[in-house]
Amino acid sequence: MRIHGCGPAAAGAGLCLAMLAACGGSSDDDRPSSPATATTGGSPASTATGGGGSAVSGKVIVIDPGHNGGNADHPDEINKKVFIGNGYKACNTVGTSTRDDYSEHAFTWDVAERLARILRDRGAQVTLTRKDDTGVGPCVTERAEIGNRLRAEAALSIHADGADPAGHGFHVIEPVAVGRNAPIVEPSRRLGTAVRDAYRSGTGIPYSTYRGQDGLDRRGDLGGLNMSTVPIVFIECGNMQNPGDAAKLSSAPFRQRMAEALAAGFETYLR
Repeated sequence: MRIHGCGPAAAGAGLCLAMLAACGGSSDDDRPSSPATATTGGSPASTATGGGGSAVSGKVIVIDPGHNGGNADHPDEINKKVFIGNGYKACNTVGTSTRDDYSEHAFTWDVAERLARILRDRGAQVTLTRKDDTGVGPCVTERAEIGNRLRAEAALSIHADGADPAGHGFHVIEPVAVGRNAPIVEPSRRLGTAVRDAYRSGTGIPYSTYRGQDGLDRRGDLGGLNMSTVPIVFIECGNMQNPGDAAKLSSAPFRQRMAEALAAGFETYLR
């Protein structure tokens, strides 16, 4: 994620180029069933790993798929400034893409749907911050407010980076105290560690070689973290500009592995 999802060229232009939302050819076996919408829901808890009840059963979880498929066509809406606790930033951004034009917004939506289905099958009450991959926004502040309003036990914002192609790997971004989010900084760090460890173990993707330390970074310039009053972290699942990372991010079976790993992170945090 470069400037919350845009690459260097786009940063200079003020807006990323419109990108295709092709999903990399998921087969029927790979595709998540039943769309995950921006409403709460849950099915009876299934057994968790190890045979016991799932730690996420009955818990309220918010998943934020970064960006949106219609953002590129509505620059006036997504470029409007919103207050993020310590300054003003654009409402939202377009995001990045792989060199084969697999877009970040399509990637985050697909992983979010897969993750939501896993968590709902375990009895969690899951809400997504957007209802599809064709809309505009919502603003980062509105996304944070969804978790606040629901008093979620945990929230996760899913992204993929647009960094220098030489860099690879993933990192989890945790909040720093900028005001209203101060009480959730420590639980967010525990959530961040749980997500980092589960994602590394479940996917084999290494820690980022270009950002953070040991797969963790802390930032005070992201509205989704600054305006949250519930534990929250971002994850940059890989670098879309790096060929090796891009191949994994573009693979439907690998995205399923990512979703399963992220679900394991929630299990650890909420256990």
